[in-house]
Amino acid sequence: MKRVVLGIIFFSSIAQAISLHEIIDTSLAKNPSLESINERIQANKHTIEVSDQFENPQLLITKNTLGTEQAMSKSVLSVQQKIPFYNKRATNKKIALAQDEVLSEKLQAAKTKLVEKIKSEAYTIWKLGELYKIIDEYVTLTKQNVDLYESYTSINENQHIGIMKAELSLSDLQIQKSALRAKIASAYARLSYLAAFKVKHLDISLQIGKKPNLALLQKNLINNPDIKIKEKELRKQNAKLQMADINNYPDFNLIAGYNYRENFDNYFTFGLGINLPIYGTEDYKEEEARALVLSAASQKADTQISVNATLASYYAQMLSAYEIYHIVQDDALPQVAHMFELSSSSISIGSDLFKYIDVLFQKLDLEQKSIKAVANYNLAEAKISQLQGEIQ
Repeated sequence: MKRVVLGIIFFSSIAQAISLHEIIDTSLAKNPSLESINERIQANKHTIEVSDQFENPQLLITKNTLGTEQAMSKSVLSVQQKIPFYNKRATNKKIALAQDEVLSEKLQAAKTKLVEKIKSEAYTIWKLGELYKIIDEYVTLTKQNVDLYESYTSINENQHIGIMKAELSLSDLQIQKSALRAKIASAYARLSYLAAFKVKHLDISLQIGKKPNLALLQKNLINNPDIKIKEKELRKQNAKLQMADINNYPDFNLIAGYNYRENFDNYFTFGLGINLPIYGTEDYKEEEARALVLSAASQKADTQISVNATLASYYAQMLSAYEIYHIVQDDALPQVAHMFELSSSSISIGSDLFKYIDVLFQKLDLEQKSIKAVANYNLAEAKISQLQGEIQ
């Protein structure tokens, strides 16, 4: 059923606009980079299955060179089985399970990073599209007012300069539109790569949210994927230290043999072998494992500091975008709108087109800043969501 749904999403995306939510769901289900980690997890499942198994026994066949008339002439069939020291197999399985947890957290981290990249490209497409639409509107508006100006006034030399400025401004707007078309195409190409299928039309709408709260954002870092990976790696290293400690105790070898003598009675032999850790190798390995535990703990602490610093940076970007948006919308645009109305109404009586174009482009600049602020707010929010381990 899941494949059917994904197939419907895939084919519908070719013909019509697709939502960001649909792109994320599809990408999480079929992205090759995630599949690679999934395969590693499946491979580790087999490692878990064999981690607490006994080693294969050894079968030995020996024969001496004495003649069969001698009692010592014999052929021996013997079996050796290594018996690990108490709790060694369970600890070995603990290491394999810890590795499974590490891989699972890495998969989750990869998902959060993929979702953040998809959101970033989608928000970039929205920003570029909105900039393109508003520039297109201003091209039309400028042309209309130039035509209006020419129809109501007799053009003298000074007024001709105003028209030339307007035409130069139109050329600049057309250049911006061309550059935006290229950027939009590039952004769609990057989004298609991340989504693992061709995205031609994205259905998305963005707006500014509420003012960010740093304390609340920090509180939600408990699910940060990088920190959780370091926690699992520390747990795995502790299991390895436990194994290094157990390795100081010897394993045993149980030996059983059947001795065949052609002209004499056959008999069984039984024995016990033991490894003697007398050279200090295990002690050195235990100290190495202990140092690696301390290293893993330090890496976890460093990751925590790094994540907090990164959050502070994204928070500053989000707050700045929020403030810029409200400065533009609440203060600047109402003032410019009034100036724009005055200059626009004066066109019909032959006032200076030069000044009108200046006001027009001031308004355009502010509206562009507003669009960029909305996009930057959402981009910072997407990055913070990734820090918090979210995949939607």
